[in-house]
Amino acid sequence: MMAILSLENTSRLFWLGRYSERVYTTLRFFAEQFDAMIDGGKNFFDCTTKEDFAKKYCFDENNPNSIYFALIKAYDNAIELREEIGSDTFSYIQMAVYEMNKAKKSAAPLLQLQKVVDNIAAFWGMADDKIDDEQIRSIIKLGKRIERVDLYSRMGAMDSDIKREVARMNYRIAKKSLNFNSEHFEKLNELVKEENINRQALITEVESLIEFSSLMN
Repeated sequence: MMAILSLENTSRLFWLGRYSERVYTTLRFFAEQFDAMIDGGKNFFDCTTKEDFAKKYCFDENNPNSIYFALIKAYDNAIELREEIGSDTFSYIQMAVYEMNKAKKSAAPLLQLQKVVDNIAAFWGMADDKIDDEQIRSIIKLGKRIERVDLYSRMGAMDSDIKREVARMNYRIAKKSLNFNSEHFEKLNELVKEENINRQALITEVESLIEFSSLMN
């Protein structure tokens, strides 16, 4: 039997999916760029040292664009959803925060950051295994897929990767776990048919896809 979800908890589930994916994908990007800065002396995001890069991009709890901020937002949503997702599933978000705080204090944070990635992956696996309500699982997964399309468009992923992620997102939308804007959905799918995808236009369409998504982010 499906749970009767309030709009507030529906939004929380959606953003739990988005923020957990944001942590996962941006941490992978961070690890690549952190290594590049060490190996090649590259300068990212106006940061001149790897320590400054880590502080601004990864660990700044007051920066809404940081990985730490996204993880805390995922945690805040998860703790309000413990009844819906279960304590076992929630515990992996909790452990991800624990490892992130350890990484924040470390002079060599990549080991702890990999554990954050591992805990987010375990959270998704536990959600599949422990959450019986298909509607709840589908809303989390839809948020995850929408966020991945958004991030891949922003981070310069290959067009083939973006097209694959759009196909996965479409599968989730077909589950009809949330109302979506059909006009933006059609435009988005037309964009990914182009030989060279217009990334900015794609971001605009994917951000407009779920009509309530700006309520609680």
